[in-house]
Amino acid sequence: MAEMLIFGLGYTASRLAERLRSMGWTVRATRREADGEAIAFADDAAVRAALAGATHILSSVPPDDGDPVLERYGALLEDKRLGYLSSTGVYGDAGGAWVDESAPIGTGRRSARAEADAAWRARGARAFRLPGIYGPGRSALERMAEGRAHRIDLPGQVFSRIHVDDIVAAVIAGLDAPPGAYNIADDHPCSQNRVIEEASRLLRLPSPPIRSIEEAGLSPAARAFYAENRRVANGKAKRVLGWRPLYPDYRAGLAACLACSATTSPAIASRQPAAADSDQR
Repeated sequence: MAEMLIFGLGYTASRLAERLRSMGWTVRATRREADGEAIAFADDAAVRAALAGATHILSSVPPDDGDPVLERYGALLEDKRLGYLSSTGVYGDAGGAWVDESAPIGTGRRSARAEADAAWRARGARAFRLPGIYGPGRSALERMAEGRAHRIDLPGQVFSRIHVDDIVAAVIAGLDAPPGAYNIADDHPCSQNRVIEEASRLLRLPSPPIRSIEEAGLSPAARAFYAENRRVANGKAKRVLGWRPLYPDYRAGLAACLACSATTSPAIASRQPAAADSDQR
């Protein structure tokens, strides 16, 4: 019987756990603190017991000074199928060019992530490199509805993104795939401004004004995000995993998010009729 242990039961990993259980998997998970869904990461006895029965391991825990999962439990990962949720931030700034898995890593702001990515791959893991993640309850729709959205004056700035359910599908497709890195991104890199404009159209709200980074008052983390510019190629995942994104661009993904907003996003639930507009595009 297939049994998964997930380190770090966050937004994406929770949806993966739900999908795997629906497929008949036994799924256990960790969080910083124990709750009804997960055991505490620091509870060595409970984690060791979960590891003993697991056939597959997935880590979604970000690095700090090092990778906390490998540092604490790395010796217990032998003979397991390993997966790691990494980031396309490992590629750094590409000046808007396309990057695939052959591109060098470790030159950008995510140097710790690049080191963790390499450490997991050295153990035979499948490293799923993810761009900006969005999905139900966590998308440009919520930022628009709550007045937190920005349009930034950076001509030529391009990003990739991925719907959370497409990550889940890619991880499942890759559980027993050859080890290595896989970019999991949609087919349509574009500026963040276009995503915000589509969210405003769906919600029938005016788009926020275009401002400079200084005028927008962005956080240091957000400013660092805008300091990088790249398009992420997903061809390897399509070829090797047989994966295709269900939401190949932000329009399809945002329309799907809006369709389920009644249960995931109270802030935009009252605007549900706008979903009909997107279905007719």
